[in-house]
Amino acid sequence: MSEPKLIDPRKLYYTEGFQKQDQDTPALQKNMHPVPDCGEDTYKGTNQLENRRVLITGGDSGIGRAAAIAYAREGADIALHFFPGEEADAEEVAGYIKAAGRKVVLLPYDLREDSAPKEMVEKTIAELGGLDTLVLNAGQQISSQSIIELPIEQVKDTFMVNIIAMFAIVKAAVPHIPAGGAIVTTTSVQATNPSDHLLDYAATKAAIMNFTIGLAKQLASKGIRVNGVAPGPIWIPLQLDAGQPSEAIPEFGQDSLLERAGQPAELADVYVYLASNKASYVTAQIYGVTGGEAINP
Repeated sequence: MSEPKLIDPRKLYYTEGFQKQDQDTPALQKNMHPVPDCGEDTYKGTNQLENRRVLITGGDSGIGRAAAIAYAREGADIALHFFPGEEADAEEVAGYIKAAGRKVVLLPYDLREDSAPKEMVEKTIAELGGLDTLVLNAGQQISSQSIIELPIEQVKDTFMVNIIAMFAIVKAAVPHIPAGGAIVTTTSVQATNPSDHLLDYAATKAAIMNFTIGLAKQLASKGIRVNGVAPGPIWIPLQLDAGQPSEAIPEFGQDSLLERAGQPAELADVYVYLASNKASYVTAQIYGVTGGEAINP
């Protein structure tokens, strides 16, 4: 009898501590040590998203990059949003999408600009011929040890990028999304267990969790499903662009139950599932990919 193929999850991907490092804004994935694994060499599609037309925000690196590569290999065309200045990472992702035989539209937009969400949706529809799936993943995370030192402009920007732009994108997109379409948001373990140095970021992630469930209730009558993913400590550029105190980087994720940080590739299947027809009876749910940390309030 053949033996089952079992792999100890503690031994997967990168299991060591990280070297101390940071980057100027915008942080680029290609300059990280080690470079995150977004499934570039491993994700294999099974045609679960055939001919889908998908807008992914924050798709140049990290979790958004993993979703974009997976969605393309599952048969979807991709409108890939990224923050201006991250073209190097975005072009790499575009190459993977084209190699999968799918169409890609690059959308360099600053989500702090009021006009960005509507223009992104309009360009997606014009270039892809429609829109049926949203992956709302873009985020700003800047560590601040004291509310006294926390700039209110930073708070405003974090809310604009993380949640207000999400409202605006959905508002512009929903009239075009047909029944059977899907929306997948990215929230966080920070929504229910906020770190003391991420007050503004954690507050937006709690808002995203609430928004996701409320929106699902509103859009169910249109046949549009809405779900969220709550990652834990995932090795992405956000952490190096002042997202963590620099002294915390070497031990990042090491205190999880699985004793390591997660990699973006480990979330790809969840994003694919939530967008696919396999999740036909799944809406208003938050899926945790956290290395063991609870996401329940």
